[in-house]
Amino acid sequence: MERQILSTKNKALTLNLDRSVYGTLAEIGGGQEVARAFFQAGGASGTIAKAISAYDKTFSDHLYNNRKSGRYVSENRLQKMLKYEYNELASVLGKKQGSDVRFFVFANTVATLNFAKDNDAHGWLGVRFQLHPGSEPGEVVTHVSLLENDTLLQQYTLGSLGVNLIYACYHYADRPNLFLQSLMDNLDTHRIEVNMVRMAGKELDYVDNRLLGVQLVKNRMTSATIFDSRGNVQQPADMLYKKNLLAFRGRFRPITNASWDMLRKCYEIFSRDENYTEENTLALCEITLDNLMQEGEIDETDFLERVNMLNGLGQNVMISNIREYYRLVEYFSNFRLGKFRVVIGIPTFNSLWDKKYYSDLRGGILEAFGRLFVRNMKMYVYPSLNKNNGKLFTSKDIELPADLQHLYNYLIENRKILDVRSAETRWLDKDYSRTLEMIRNNSPGWEELVPEYVASYIKKNKVLGFNGIHAMPKK
Repeated sequence: MERQILSTKNKALTLNLDRSVYGTLAEIGGGQEVARAFFQAGGASGTIAKAISAYDKTFSDHLYNNRKSGRYVSENRLQKMLKYEYNELASVLGKKQGSDVRFFVFANTVATLNFAKDNDAHGWLGVRFQLHPGSEPGEVVTHVSLLENDTLLQQYTLGSLGVNLIYACYHYADRPNLFLQSLMDNLDTHRIEVNMVRMAGKELDYVDNRLLGVQLVKNRMTSATIFDSRGNVQQPADMLYKKNLLAFRGRFRPITNASWDMLRKCYEIFSRDENYTEENTLALCEITLDNLMQEGEIDETDFLERVNMLNGLGQNVMISNIREYYRLVEYFSNFRLGKFRVVIGIPTFNSLWDKKYYSDLRGGILEAFGRLFVRNMKMYVYPSLNKNNGKLFTSKDIELPADLQHLYNYLIENRKILDVRSAETRWLDKDYSRTLEMIRNNSPGWEELVPEYVASYIKKNKVLGFNGIHAMPKK
Protein backbone atom coordinates (compact mmCIF):
# COMPACT_ATOMS: atom_id res chain seq x y z
CA MET A 1 0.00 0.00 0.00
CA GLU A 2 1.14 3.53 -0.77
CA ARG A 3 2.33 5.34 2.33
CA GLN A 4 0.69 8.61 3.29
CA ILE A 5 3.38 11.25 3.81
CA LEU A 6 2.47 13.63 6.61
CA SER A 7 3.72 17.20 6.77
CA THR A 8 6.40 18.06 9.32
CA LYS A 9 3.77 19.84 11.43
CA ASN A 10 1.39 16.85 11.35
CA LYS A 11 4.18 14.46 12.30
CA ALA A 12 5.13 16.64 15.27
CA LEU A 13 1.47 16.97 16.27
CA THR A 14 0.93 13.20 16.04
CA LEU A 15 3.85 12.67 18.41
CA ASN A 16 2.62 15.43 20.72
CA LEU A 17 -0.77 13.75 20.98
CA ASP A 18 0.74 10.32 21.68
CA ARG A 19 0.80 10.31 25.48
CA SER A 20 3.12 7.30 25.56
CA VAL A 21 6.03 9.22 23.95
CA TYR A 22 7.91 11.55 26.31
CA GLY A 23 11.45 12.83 26.37
CA THR A 24 14.19 15.40 25.91
CA LEU A 25 15.38 17.46 22.96
CA ALA A 26 19.02 18.57 23.16
CA GLU A 27 20.48 20.64 20.34
CA ILE A 28 23.85 22.35 20.08
CA GLY A 29 25.32 24.32 17.21
CA GLY A 30 23.17 25.34 14.27
CA GLY A 31 19.82 26.29 15.77
CA GLN A 32 17.05 24.71 17.79
CA GLU A 33 14.77 23.91 14.91
CA VAL A 34 13.54 20.49 16.05
CA ALA A 35 12.27 21.82 19.37
CA ARG A 36 10.64 24.72 17.55
CA ALA A 37 8.80 22.32 15.20
CA PHE A 38 7.24 20.51 18.18
CA PHE A 39 6.30 23.72 20.01
CA GLN A 40 4.73 25.26 16.90
CA ALA A 41 2.69 22.12 16.18
CA GLY A 42 0.82 22.49 19.50
CA GLY A 43 0.47 20.18 22.47
CA ALA A 44 4.23 19.93 22.99
CA SER A 45 3.83 19.53 26.74
CA GLY A 46 2.67 16.00 26.05
CA THR A 47 5.96 15.14 24.37
CA ILE A 48 8.75 17.36 25.65
CA ALA A 49 9.97 16.91 29.21
CA LYS A 50 12.94 19.19 28.58
CA ALA A 51 14.41 21.14 25.69
CA ILE A 52 17.97 22.38 26.01
CA SER A 53 20.44 24.26 23.86
CA ALA A 54 23.97 24.33 25.21
CA TYR A 55 24.95 26.94 22.64
CA ASP A 56 27.94 28.20 24.57
CA LYS A 57 30.82 25.75 24.16
CA THR A 58 31.75 26.00 27.83
CA PHE A 59 28.28 24.86 28.81
CA SER A 60 28.48 22.07 26.25
CA ASP A 61 31.79 20.90 27.72
CA HIS A 62 30.39 21.17 31.23
CA LEU A 63 27.35 19.03 30.45
CA TYR A 64 28.74 16.49 28.02
CA ASN A 65 32.48 16.29 28.38
CA ASN A 66 34.14 17.51 31.59
CA ARG A 67 37.73 16.64 30.74
CA LYS A 68 38.39 18.04 27.29
CA SER A 69 36.39 19.84 24.66
CA GLY A 70 37.19 17.73 21.60
CA ARG A 71 35.29 18.24 18.35
CA TYR A 72 31.82 19.66 18.86
CA VAL A 73 30.27 18.40 15.62
CA SER A 74 31.20 14.76 15.94
CA GLU A 75 29.71 11.38 16.72
CA ASN A 76 31.63 11.32 19.96
CA ARG A 77 29.93 14.51 21.16
CA LEU A 78 26.53 13.20 20.02
CA GLN A 79 27.00 9.98 22.00
CA LYS A 80 27.88 11.95 25.12
CA MET A 81 24.74 14.04 24.69
CA LEU A 82 22.50 10.99 24.26
CA LYS A 83 24.02 9.21 27.25
CA TYR A 84 23.89 12.20 29.60
CA GLU A 85 20.38 13.28 28.71
CA TYR A 86 18.91 9.77 28.75
CA ASN A 87 20.44 8.94 32.12
CA GLU A 88 19.05 12.19 33.55
CA LEU A 89 15.62 11.59 32.03
CA ALA A 90 15.37 8.06 33.43
CA SER A 91 16.71 9.14 36.82
CA VAL A 92 14.38 12.10 37.30
CA LEU A 93 11.20 10.78 35.69
CA GLY A 94 11.60 7.01 35.69
CA LYS A 95 9.29 6.34 38.64
CA LYS A 96 7.02 9.33 38.13
CA GLN A 97 5.77 8.42 34.68
CA GLY A 98 4.45 4.95 35.45
CA SER A 99 4.45 1.95 33.15
CA ASP A 100 2.80 3.37 30.01
CA VAL A 101 5.48 5.83 28.89
CA ARG A 102 8.20 5.28 26.30
CA PHE A 103 11.12 7.59 26.97
CA PHE A 104 13.27 9.12 24.24
CA VAL A 105 16.13 11.57 23.87
CA PHE A 106 16.76 13.36 20.60
CA ALA A 107 20.12 15.11 20.21
CA ASN A 108 21.96 16.86 17.45
CA THR A 109 25.20 18.74 17.02
CA VAL A 110 25.32 20.71 13.80
CA ALA A 111 27.46 23.24 11.93
CA THR A 112 25.34 25.27 9.53
CA LEU A 113 26.83 27.54 6.88
CA ASN A 114 28.89 30.35 8.36
CA PHE A 115 28.76 34.01 7.35
CA ALA A 116 31.63 33.60 4.86
CA LYS A 117 30.01 30.44 3.44
CA ASP A 118 33.35 28.66 3.39
CA ASN A 119 32.75 25.87 5.92
CA ASP A 120 31.46 22.31 5.66
CA ALA A 121 27.80 22.40 6.74
CA HIS A 122 27.01 19.07 8.34
CA GLY A 123 25.69 17.47 11.48
CA TRP A 124 25.17 14.41 13.65
CA LEU A 125 21.67 13.50 14.82
CA GLY A 126 20.57 10.65 17.06
CA VAL A 127 17.69 9.25 19.06
CA ARG A 128 17.89 6.94 22.08
CA PHE A 129 14.40 5.57 22.63
CA GLN A 130 12.23 2.85 24.13
CA LEU A 131 10.07 0.93 21.70
CA HIS A 132 8.00 -0.35 24.62
CA PRO A 133 7.47 1.02 28.16
CA GLY A 134 10.27 -0.16 30.44
CA SER A 135 12.28 -1.75 27.63
CA GLU A 136 16.01 -1.34 27.10
CA PRO A 137 16.50 1.67 24.79
CA GLY A 138 17.57 1.32 21.21
CA GLU A 139 19.54 3.93 19.32
CA VAL A 140 19.67 5.43 15.83
CA VAL A 141 22.55 7.67 14.78
CA THR A 142 22.83 9.48 11.46
CA HIS A 143 25.18 11.91 9.77
CA VAL A 144 24.01 14.46 7.20
CA SER A 145 25.48 17.07 4.89
CA LEU A 146 23.48 20.27 4.52
CA LEU A 147 23.54 21.36 0.87
CA GLU A 148 21.54 24.60 0.73
CA ASN A 149 23.42 27.85 0.30
CA ASP A 150 21.51 29.69 3.02
CA THR A 151 21.76 29.23 6.77
CA LEU A 152 18.06 29.85 7.43
CA LEU A 153 17.03 27.25 4.86
CA GLN A 154 19.45 24.77 6.40
CA GLN A 155 17.83 25.32 9.79
CA TYR A 156 14.35 24.63 8.41
CA THR A 157 15.68 21.49 6.75
CA LEU A 158 17.24 20.39 10.02
CA GLY A 159 13.92 20.85 11.81
CA SER A 160 12.08 18.67 9.31
CA LEU A 161 14.77 15.99 9.41
CA GLY A 162 14.75 15.83 13.21
CA VAL A 163 10.98 15.43 13.35
CA ASN A 164 11.18 12.77 10.61
CA LEU A 165 13.82 10.88 12.59
CA ILE A 166 11.85 10.81 15.85
CA TYR A 167 8.64 9.90 14.03
CA ALA A 168 10.39 7.07 12.17
CA CYS A 169 11.72 5.61 15.44
CA TYR A 170 8.17 5.13 16.71
CA HIS A 171 6.42 4.22 13.46
CA TYR A 172 8.91 2.48 11.15
CA ALA A 173 11.52 0.83 13.39
CA ASP A 174 10.32 -2.60 12.23
CA ARG A 175 10.71 -1.67 8.53
CA PRO A 176 14.28 -0.41 8.02
CA ASN A 177 14.04 0.62 4.36
CA LEU A 178 10.79 2.50 4.97
CA PHE A 179 12.50 4.08 8.00
CA LEU A 180 15.25 5.41 5.70
CA GLN A 181 12.89 6.63 3.01
CA SER A 182 10.76 8.50 5.57
CA LEU A 183 13.77 10.57 6.64
CA MET A 184 13.41 12.45 3.36
CA ASP A 185 9.70 13.21 3.76
CA ASN A 186 9.08 16.84 2.73
CA LEU A 187 12.77 17.12 1.78
CA ASP A 188 14.80 16.36 -1.33
CA THR A 189 18.38 15.46 -2.24
CA HIS A 190 19.16 19.04 -3.31
CA ARG A 191 18.69 20.13 0.30
CA ILE A 192 20.34 17.35 2.27
CA GLU A 193 22.44 14.21 1.96
CA VAL A 194 22.01 11.44 4.51
CA ASN A 195 25.33 9.62 4.26
CA MET A 196 25.32 7.33 7.28
CA VAL A 197 22.68 5.63 9.44
CA ARG A 198 23.45 3.15 12.19
CA MET A 199 20.99 1.30 14.42
CA ALA A 200 21.80 -0.50 17.67
CA GLY A 201 20.03 -2.02 20.65
CA LYS A 202 18.44 -5.27 21.77
CA GLU A 203 15.19 -4.68 19.89
CA LEU A 204 17.02 -3.45 16.78
CA ASP A 205 19.69 -6.15 16.59
CA TYR A 206 17.93 -7.77 13.61
CA VAL A 207 19.07 -4.80 11.49
CA ASP A 208 22.26 -5.24 9.46
CA ASN A 209 23.72 -1.75 9.23
CA ARG A 210 25.58 -2.65 6.06
CA LEU A 211 22.25 -3.17 4.31
CA LEU A 212 21.08 0.20 5.60
CA GLY A 213 24.12 1.76 3.95
CA VAL A 214 23.37 0.10 0.62
CA GLN A 215 19.75 1.23 0.79
CA LEU A 216 20.91 4.82 1.34
CA VAL A 217 22.80 4.57 -1.94
CA LYS A 218 19.94 2.84 -3.74
CA ASN A 219 17.45 5.46 -2.51
CA ARG A 220 19.77 8.21 -3.82
CA MET A 221 20.08 9.64 -0.34
CA THR A 222 23.87 9.54 -0.67
CA SER A 223 26.44 8.74 -3.36
CA ALA A 224 28.34 6.11 -1.40
CA THR A 225 28.55 4.15 1.82
CA ILE A 226 31.71 2.76 3.41
CA PHE A 227 32.42 -0.22 5.66
CA ASP A 228 35.72 -0.65 7.43
CA SER A 229 37.71 -3.89 7.39
CA ARG A 230 35.60 -5.21 10.29
CA GLY A 231 32.34 -4.59 8.45
CA ASN A 232 31.32 -1.57 10.52
CA VAL A 233 29.50 1.29 8.80
CA GLN A 234 31.62 4.45 8.84
CA GLN A 235 30.96 8.08 8.05
CA PRO A 236 33.07 8.68 4.90
CA ALA A 237 34.45 12.08 5.92
CA ASP A 238 35.67 10.76 9.28
CA MET A 239 37.26 7.69 7.73
CA LEU A 240 38.90 9.36 4.71
CA TYR A 241 39.82 12.84 5.93
CA LYS A 242 43.45 13.64 4.97
CA LYS A 243 44.23 9.95 4.42
CA ASN A 244 46.29 8.54 1.56
CA LEU A 245 43.88 6.39 -0.45
CA LEU A 246 44.26 3.47 -2.85
CA ALA A 247 40.92 2.80 -4.60
CA PHE A 248 40.20 -0.37 -6.56
CA ARG A 249 36.90 -0.77 -8.44
CA GLY A 250 35.60 -4.25 -9.24
CA ARG A 251 32.78 -6.79 -9.00
CA PHE A 252 34.62 -9.01 -6.49
CA ARG A 253 32.19 -11.88 -7.09
CA PRO A 254 34.41 -13.26 -5.77
CA ILE A 255 37.80 -11.56 -5.68
CA THR A 256 40.22 -13.66 -7.78
CA ASN A 257 43.93 -14.28 -7.45
CA ALA A 258 44.60 -11.81 -10.26
CA SER A 259 42.54 -9.09 -8.52
CA TRP A 260 44.17 -9.85 -5.18
CA ASP A 261 47.64 -9.61 -6.71
CA MET A 262 46.55 -6.40 -8.42
CA LEU A 263 45.61 -4.83 -5.10
CA ARG A 264 48.67 -6.05 -3.20
CA LYS A 265 51.21 -5.05 -5.84
CA CYS A 266 49.72 -1.57 -6.20
CA TYR A 267 49.74 -1.14 -2.43
CA GLU A 268 53.41 -2.12 -2.37
CA ILE A 269 54.15 0.59 -4.94
CA PHE A 270 52.12 3.10 -2.94
CA SER A 271 53.96 2.23 0.25
CA ARG A 272 57.22 3.40 -1.32
CA ASP A 273 55.86 6.94 -1.71
CA GLU A 274 57.18 9.74 0.47
CA ASN A 275 55.26 10.33 3.72
CA TYR A 276 53.66 6.89 3.61
CA THR A 277 52.73 5.29 6.91
CA GLU A 278 50.42 2.36 7.44
CA GLU A 279 48.28 4.45 9.79
CA ASN A 280 47.57 7.23 7.30
CA THR A 281 46.95 5.02 4.26
CA LEU A 282 43.77 3.15 3.32
CA ALA A 283 43.01 0.62 0.60
CA LEU A 284 39.40 0.58 -0.50
CA CYS A 285 37.57 -1.96 -2.67
CA GLU A 286 34.69 -0.18 -4.41
CA ILE A 287 31.62 -1.86 -5.94
CA THR A 288 29.12 0.12 -7.98
CA LEU A 289 25.43 -0.29 -7.29
CA ASP A 290 24.92 -1.69 -10.80
CA ASN A 291 27.12 -4.63 -9.85
CA LEU A 292 24.86 -5.43 -6.88
CA MET A 293 21.55 -5.30 -8.72
CA GLN A 294 19.76 -8.40 -9.92
CA GLU A 295 16.73 -7.59 -12.09
CA GLY A 296 16.46 -4.16 -10.51
CA GLU A 297 16.75 -5.37 -6.92
CA ILE A 298 19.69 -5.81 -4.58
CA ASP A 299 20.54 -9.40 -3.77
CA GLU A 300 21.25 -8.79 -0.09
CA THR A 301 22.77 -12.20 0.57
CA ASP A 302 25.10 -11.89 -2.41
CA PHE A 303 26.18 -8.42 -1.29
CA LEU A 304 26.94 -9.51 2.27
CA GLU A 305 28.93 -12.48 0.97
CA ARG A 306 31.16 -10.22 -1.07
CA VAL A 307 31.72 -7.81 1.83
CA ASN A 308 32.48 -10.66 4.24
CA MET A 309 35.09 -12.14 1.90
CA LEU A 310 36.77 -8.77 1.31
CA ASN A 311 36.70 -8.01 5.05
CA GLY A 312 38.23 -11.43 5.68
CA LEU A 313 41.16 -10.32 3.52
CA GLY A 314 41.47 -7.18 5.64
CA GLN A 315 39.90 -4.83 3.08
CA ASN A 316 37.66 -1.80 3.48
CA VAL A 317 34.64 -1.76 1.16
CA MET A 318 32.66 1.02 -0.50
CA ILE A 319 29.35 0.81 -2.38
CA SER A 320 28.55 3.71 -4.70
CA ASN A 321 26.19 4.83 -7.47
CA ILE A 322 29.07 6.59 -9.24
CA ARG A 323 29.67 5.19 -12.70
CA GLU A 324 32.35 7.39 -14.27
CA TYR A 325 35.89 7.33 -12.94
CA TYR A 326 36.21 11.12 -13.07
CA ARG A 327 33.10 11.44 -10.89
CA LEU A 328 34.59 8.91 -8.48
CA VAL A 329 37.71 11.08 -8.19
CA GLU A 330 35.52 14.16 -7.60
CA TYR A 331 33.68 12.32 -4.82
CA PHE A 332 36.90 11.41 -3.03
CA SER A 333 38.28 14.91 -3.51
CA ASN A 334 35.63 16.21 -1.10
CA PHE A 335 37.54 14.62 1.79
CA ARG A 336 40.83 16.47 1.36
CA LEU A 337 42.81 13.32 0.74
CA GLY A 338 46.55 13.23 1.00
CA LYS A 339 47.74 11.16 -1.94
CA PHE A 340 45.20 9.36 -4.08
CA ARG A 341 45.81 6.37 -6.32
CA VAL A 342 43.36 4.52 -8.58
CA VAL A 343 43.98 0.87 -9.47
CA ILE A 344 42.82 -0.12 -12.95
CA GLY A 345 43.30 -3.05 -15.32
CA ILE A 346 44.22 -2.80 -18.99
CA PRO A 347 40.72 -3.52 -20.40
CA THR A 348 39.12 -0.77 -18.29
CA PHE A 349 42.04 1.60 -18.90
CA ASN A 350 41.58 1.11 -22.62
CA SER A 351 37.88 1.98 -22.39
CA LEU A 352 38.72 5.25 -20.59
CA TRP A 353 39.99 6.59 -23.90
CA ASP A 354 36.72 6.04 -25.74
CA LYS A 355 35.28 9.49 -26.48
CA LYS A 356 31.68 8.24 -26.59
CA TYR A 357 31.63 8.04 -22.78
CA TYR A 358 32.12 11.81 -22.51
CA SER A 359 29.62 13.06 -25.10
CA ASP A 360 27.54 14.71 -22.36
CA LEU A 361 30.47 16.93 -21.31
CA ARG A 362 30.98 20.21 -23.12
CA GLY A 363 34.72 19.69 -22.98
CA GLY A 364 34.50 16.01 -23.96
CA ILE A 365 37.36 13.72 -23.03
CA LEU A 366 39.65 16.66 -22.25
CA GLU A 367 37.25 17.93 -19.58
CA ALA A 368 36.80 14.41 -18.17
CA PHE A 369 40.55 13.82 -17.92
CA GLY A 370 41.05 17.23 -16.34
CA ARG A 371 38.60 16.19 -13.61
CA LEU A 372 40.10 12.70 -13.40
CA PHE A 373 43.81 13.47 -13.13
CA VAL A 374 43.69 16.00 -10.33
CA ARG A 375 46.82 17.20 -8.57
CA ASN A 376 47.12 14.42 -5.97
CA MET A 377 45.86 11.52 -8.14
CA LYS A 378 47.83 8.93 -10.06
CA MET A 379 46.64 5.84 -11.86
CA TYR A 380 48.27 2.43 -11.40
CA VAL A 381 47.70 0.36 -14.55
CA TYR A 382 47.89 -3.38 -13.98
CA PRO A 383 48.94 -5.30 -17.12
CA SER A 384 47.30 -8.18 -18.93
CA LEU A 385 49.12 -11.05 -20.60
CA ASN A 386 49.78 -11.27 -24.31
CA LYS A 387 49.13 -14.97 -24.79
CA ASN A 388 50.81 -14.96 -28.20
CA ASN A 389 54.25 -14.13 -26.87
CA GLY A 390 53.85 -14.48 -23.08
CA LYS A 391 54.82 -10.83 -22.49
CA LEU A 392 53.03 -8.26 -20.37
CA PHE A 393 50.59 -5.98 -22.18
CA THR A 394 50.91 -2.52 -20.59
CA SER A 395 49.40 0.92 -21.15
CA LYS A 396 52.08 1.60 -23.74
CA ASP A 397 50.69 -1.21 -25.89
CA ILE A 398 47.17 0.12 -26.33
CA GLU A 399 46.33 1.69 -29.69
CA LEU A 400 45.18 5.29 -29.41
CA PRO A 401 43.91 7.71 -32.07
CA ALA A 402 46.55 10.19 -33.16
CA ASP A 403 44.74 13.11 -31.52
CA LEU A 404 44.91 11.41 -28.10
CA GLN A 405 48.49 10.22 -28.25
CA HIS A 406 49.85 13.59 -27.09
CA LEU A 407 47.48 13.57 -24.12
CA TYR A 408 48.68 10.08 -23.18
CA ASN A 409 52.32 11.16 -23.54
CA TYR A 410 51.71 14.17 -21.29
CA LEU A 411 50.21 11.97 -18.55
CA ILE A 412 53.07 9.47 -18.82
CA GLU A 413 55.76 12.16 -18.75
CA ASN A 414 54.18 13.72 -15.64
CA ARG A 415 53.91 10.31 -13.97
CA LYS A 416 50.12 10.48 -13.73
CA ILE A 417 49.93 7.01 -15.31
CA LEU A 418 52.21 4.33 -13.85
CA ASP A 419 52.45 0.80 -15.22
CA VAL A 420 52.68 -2.01 -12.67
CA ARG A 421 55.63 -4.14 -13.76
CA SER A 422 55.70 -6.62 -10.88
CA ALA A 423 52.51 -8.51 -11.80
CA GLU A 424 52.46 -12.27 -11.21
CA THR A 425 52.20 -13.84 -14.67
CA ARG A 426 51.10 -17.16 -13.12
CA TRP A 427 47.79 -15.50 -12.23
CA LEU A 428 47.47 -13.58 -15.49
CA ASP A 429 47.45 -16.70 -17.68
CA LYS A 430 44.30 -18.04 -16.00
CA ASP A 431 40.82 -17.76 -17.53
CA TYR A 432 38.62 -16.11 -14.91
CA SER A 433 35.54 -15.62 -17.07
CA ARG A 434 33.89 -18.83 -15.78
CA THR A 435 35.03 -18.59 -12.13
CA LEU A 436 31.54 -18.13 -10.67
CA GLU A 437 30.12 -20.92 -12.84
CA MET A 438 32.93 -23.24 -11.77
CA ILE A 439 32.23 -22.48 -8.10
CA ARG A 440 28.53 -23.23 -8.53
CA ASN A 441 29.28 -26.50 -10.30
CA ASN A 442 32.19 -27.35 -7.98
CA SER A 443 34.27 -27.84 -11.11
CA PRO A 444 37.82 -29.10 -10.54
CA GLY A 445 40.39 -26.33 -10.23
CA TRP A 446 38.17 -23.45 -9.12
CA GLU A 447 40.05 -23.18 -5.82
CA GLU A 448 43.20 -22.26 -7.79
CA LEU A 449 41.50 -19.14 -9.14
CA VAL A 450 40.81 -17.41 -5.80
CA PRO A 451 42.83 -16.62 -2.65
CA GLU A 452 43.04 -19.46 -0.14
CA TYR A 453 40.90 -17.63 2.42
CA VAL A 454 38.16 -17.00 -0.15
CA ALA A 455 38.09 -20.67 -1.19
CA SER A 456 37.80 -21.75 2.45
CA TYR A 457 35.05 -19.21 3.13
CA ILE A 458 33.03 -20.36 0.10
CA LYS A 459 33.30 -24.01 1.10
CA LYS A 460 32.53 -23.45 4.77
CA ASN A 461 29.57 -21.12 4.24
CA LYS A 462 28.32 -22.54 0.94
CA VAL A 463 27.97 -19.14 -0.69
CA LEU A 464 27.84 -17.92 -4.30
CA GLY A 465 25.80 -20.98 -5.22
CA PHE A 466 28.41 -23.50 -4.03
CA ASN A 467 26.89 -26.65 -2.53
CA GLY A 468 29.81 -29.07 -2.71
CA ILE A 469 28.18 -31.24 -5.34
CA HIS A 470 29.90 -31.79 -8.67
CA ALA A 471 27.63 -30.96 -11.59
CA MET A 472 26.92 -33.73 -14.05
CA PRO A 473 28.87 -33.28 -17.29
CA LYS A 474 26.76 -32.15 -20.22
CA LYS A 475 26.13 -34.77 -22.89
